[in-house]
Amino acid sequence: MDMHGRVITVFGGTGAIGRPLVGALAGRGARVRVAVRDVERAHPLKPLGAVGQIAPVVASITHPDSVRRAVEGADAVVNLVGILAESGRNTFEAIHAQGAATVARAAAEAGASALVHMSALGADDNGKAEYARTKAQGESLVRSAFPTAAIIRPSVVFGPDDKFFNLFAGMTRFSPVLPYFDRGATGSPRFQPVYVGDVVAAMVRLLEEPGLRGRVHELGGPGVYSMKEIMELVARETRRPVRVIRLPFSAARLQALVLGRLPNPLITLDQVALMETDNVLSGTLPGLGDLGIEPQAVEALLPEQLARFRPLHRHVILRKPSR
Repeated sequence: MDMHGRVITVFGGTGAIGRPLVGALAGRGARVRVAVRDVERAHPLKPLGAVGQIAPVVASITHPDSVRRAVEGADAVVNLVGILAESGRNTFEAIHAQGAATVARAAAEAGASALVHMSALGADDNGKAEYARTKAQGESLVRSAFPTAAIIRPSVVFGPDDKFFNLFAGMTRFSPVLPYFDRGATGSPRFQPVYVGDVVAAMVRLLEEPGLRGRVHELGGPGVYSMKEIMELVARETRRPVRVIRLPFSAARLQALVLGRLPNPLITLDQVALMETDNVLSGTLPGLGDLGIEPQAVEALLPEQLARFRPLHRHVILRKPSR
């Protein structure tokens, strides 16, 4: 699909993945509607395009009428909306399943030629975590409503605004330790972090090439890391005197029981259940390589990303002695 002048509606366009995607689409000449509940959050995106090229519109995937208005006349639709913890009416079922179905049905009714739906690596009808089960349910509902939809399942996404490496790096500023959880016989959870730029490139490719749609793509980086190794990476790149310590999985459940009650919990029982299964590529589905994208390694990009978390150093300025 030639994007120049095309209208593309992006749900979740103000997030850590949505912002670079909106910029990438605008850079290819698309007219981007950023569908958000609070349009004020989308205004900073406007400079990423020409005057009038990026337009915030009010919409919530839990309100079908607003979704229909947001996709009316759109050539393509992208749904990036997802939550890691439930809050009030924003349940996993409402967002990952019914909300995804609402977007897919509206896109089909509007006559959009393409739909890219972001699910998650580990989506599983029989998963231990409700997050995983509702992600799988959402995929099924999306395929039913929009059979040619392209579904992507990224592993943990890292980048300048991620809530993974940045979260742990922020902890080193006030904590002398970085804990990791150990499951016993199966060790600490394993992840295959994927760079946000690669995820964006994959979505752009799927929008551009009709022949690549209608399938599920798993997106992961070139390396697999245990939770322990991730903490060691963070400690090394922040250059802070922190110790990486092992905690039993029972400690994770205990923390989740307490912290899960907070308005913005750091960890919940459902997230603990999610960590019982490794977050790595299955190897049975197409991935970045099938889209012509060479994934970038964590070690190549993390030093620059985490530099802002390093301690400040005194600089000695040497001057030549005056004569």
